[in-house]
Amino acid sequence: MNLPNTLTLGRIFLVPLLVVVLLTSFDGKSVLGVSNEMLGAAIFALASITDWLDGYLARRRGQVTGLGEWMDPLADKLLITAALISLVQLGRAPAWMVAVILGREFAVTGLRQVALLEGKVLAASRWGKWKTGVQITMIIALLLNNFPFALVSIPFDIVMTWVAAVITVYSGIDYFVKNKNLIPVQ
Repeated sequence: MNLPNTLTLGRIFLVPLLVVVLLTSFDGKSVLGVSNEMLGAAIFALASITDWLDGYLARRRGQVTGLGEWMDPLADKLLITAALISLVQLGRAPAWMVAVILGREFAVTGLRQVALLEGKVLAASRWGKWKTGVQITMIIALLLNNFPFALVSIPFDIVMTWVAAVITVYSGIDYFVKNKNLIPVQ
């Protein structure tokens, strides 16, 4: 297994750790002197960095594989889904927004499956990449409870929630409009 695929697999293994750290109560105690949310934000940020790094290394080293092309989006969806569901459980993310984001993810994944049946691969679009970056930023802001923006009374986490919802919906529409030829009309 090459390094990019190993990084992707590492991201998948970080998902259960993220959930355990975020949703396990330590009776008011912190883990290694750090709150659950701060440690969760660090784990999430590390996993998010591997998302960028695995793709960069795969392209740079000429190590793009079918396994990597299949595993990378799966790892992304597992990470985002686990983080968002954990944030709902913690009362930090609105359930409606998580439902919208996850609905879009399932819809685009379904479209990708239809494309595969047609022998085509839907590459990540520019809007899809923006969506991922905004979602990562939003999740980190929500995990950090808007720190450091709370110090200056800027609701960055709320703003990012709305921006993520809008870009997520728009990018989903963009995928379907650009690939409407894949949708059978009967």
